[in-house]
Amino acid sequence: MFSHVLLSGILLATIAVGTAAALLAWRERPEPGAVPLVVMLVGQCWWSIFLVFDLQASTLEAKVFWANLRWIGVVAIPIGWMLFSLEYTGRDRYVRPRYVALLSLVPALTVWFALTDSPLLYTDSRLVRESGTLFLARTPGPWFWVIAAYTYLLGLLGSLPLLELIWNDSLPFRGQSAALLVGIAAPWVSNVLFLVGAIPLPGLDPTPVAFMISGVAYLGALTRFQLFGTSPSPTPRARRLLFERMPDGAVVTDSHDSVVDINGTAAAILGTARRPALGRPLREIVPDDSLVPTDGSVPRRRPFRSRHDDRLYDVTATHITDIRDRTIGHIITFHDISEHVRQQQRHEVLNRVFRHNIRTETNVISSYAELLADVERRGAADEITDSAARIEELAAKAREIIDLFERGRESTDAVPLESLLDEAVVTVREEYPDARIERERGPDDVYVDSVLESVFANLLENGVEHNTGSNPVVRISAETDDEWVRVRIADDGPGIDDYERSVLERGTETPLEHGSGLGLWLAKWGAEIAGGSVRFAANEPTGSIVTVSVPVLTPSGESRDESAAPAR
Repeated sequence: MFSHVLLSGILLATIAVGTAAALLAWRERPEPGAVPLVVMLVGQCWWSIFLVFDLQASTLEAKVFWANLRWIGVVAIPIGWMLFSLEYTGRDRYVRPRYVALLSLVPALTVWFALTDSPLLYTDSRLVRESGTLFLARTPGPWFWVIAAYTYLLGLLGSLPLLELIWNDSLPFRGQSAALLVGIAAPWVSNVLFLVGAIPLPGLDPTPVAFMISGVAYLGALTRFQLFGTSPSPTPRARRLLFERMPDGAVVTDSHDSVVDINGTAAAILGTARRPALGRPLREIVPDDSLVPTDGSVPRRRPFRSRHDDRLYDVTATHITDIRDRTIGHIITFHDISEHVRQQQRHEVLNRVFRHNIRTETNVISSYAELLADVERRGAADEITDSAARIEELAAKAREIIDLFERGRESTDAVPLESLLDEAVVTVREEYPDARIERERGPDDVYVDSVLESVFANLLENGVEHNTGSNPVVRISAETDDEWVRVRIADDGPGIDDYERSVLERGTETPLEHGSGLGLWLAKWGAEIAGGSVRFAANEPTGSIVTVSVPVLTPSGESRDESAAPAR
């Protein structure tokens, strides 16, 4: 009789400790893992409570009734433990209704078999007397071993993420995980001892008694180690977000150069999607074989131009090594250097233009000034005046380009395309009243970057200024779709020289090959700042055609095509 009273007292203490821990965990919701921990603690208390009722019962039917109800708490414990481990360690993407439902299928069947007293769970139930106390002894059926194996499987899987934290650099995480593992190990060991017959009382499963150790361990984790005050749950998600949302493209390969991970940026650069790329050889998704590490070697740092977004990337590959310093894979990163290269090209062009053109004009002024000083010659003064005007015009263009670059650093200002073209036409007609500018009207609801105002004005001016005819003609047309607009400016002048077109398309000048000025450079750079490009072609029978392609914006300044973000 003494053992009966002592056992009931221990169980009541276990219930009190478990309830206190459950209340503390409930107060911490919605911290990751708080609710599943409450479910697990309630399951332990439920098991202990109905064991007390079982001990107080004196008939076989009553004991079987209370024992069958205990299964509700028994199956809740491994589910709560598994869900707690997933949420607490930041793997909550698996804590979704469909996964929880699948996880609960075997426990739900177990409860059904218990409440219906199915022989699948127990084939026989009988009373045994030990030390003057009646205990319920039951013979396990086939389903009992299914739920037992399932319970231990969930316990093991839930413990693995916590074992990783034992070696974590953060002392609180190490203390928390150690306390939690002690809490799950105590009832686990006691239940194993009961199942293998190592407990002298055949009808008494001591697992609820071990819940006292579990409750104390969980209380220590909640109070001493601040279980929900310092949580590792953001760590896996933060690392994943850092990888997925980093501006650089990243591809992770194994030792056989197969893709094991790829972020969205790299997928867009390589013109693929993440899921189809996983598991494929890297050379199947990378167009340039020289970017694929082979025989453990890493390609040298080199530029790579994507065929899918026409941007230039600096590609680097880094070894992934194991603890024995063996290469087990690579991380290949793509860093966008398009804007850096553009800035470098712009600086080179500006430097060369000022060095060559201004030096030339200054030499002309000096030469004619010497002629005027020595001999009276007609026209010399006019040449000096014209050269000075060209210097002034060049300086004005340079100031306009600097202003363009400054506007490119600001936020995008969307304006109607038609208003930009109207302003450009008015500006050029005021300066060249004899020019004929023909224009096709387009839709009024097409918005583009306001930085294109200088682009259109300079292209119209270029088409008129360099036309040797008495009545120069420039025609403007525009076509658009949902994402892009293409403005076509055609003239009937002498056209743009091949060498000048090649300089513009290459993006930089050389000592032997340089442009005649800054107007076309301004148009090219302005279109690039707006997220687009400029293409040059010959017009028939004479003249040139310049096509400006830029993304269509919303009135708020956002691109309709997410892949065509303005290159600021």
